Amino acid sequence: MSASETGRFRMSPLTPRERLLGLIRQILGNPAATRPLAVDARLADLGISSIKMVSLMLAIEAEFNLTIPPGEITPESFASIASVEAMVERVLAAPAAPG
Repeated sequence: MSASETGRFRMSPLTPRERLLGLIRQILGNPAATRPLAVDARLADLGISSIKMVSLMLAIEAEFNLTIPPGEITPESFASIASVEAMVERVLAAPAAPG
């Protein structure tokens, strides 16, 4: 297959929101993961417990190759899918700390 043929079948990359929704579905597990997820829904209302919240934080760090700063680990940052998405965008946009 030529490069032009393989390019035709290439999947488009997932958006950050799609990646985040995938992580949340994975952490929720079945059957909760199969229902629609509204981005403004509270994570607690979706069934994310405190233990699952820690798993979500670790999964976000691995998926997006970032470290969530302590100042971003707040109830407001993890209130809903939209607030988590906004937090990820802030962290990704922040300049790297000198090291």
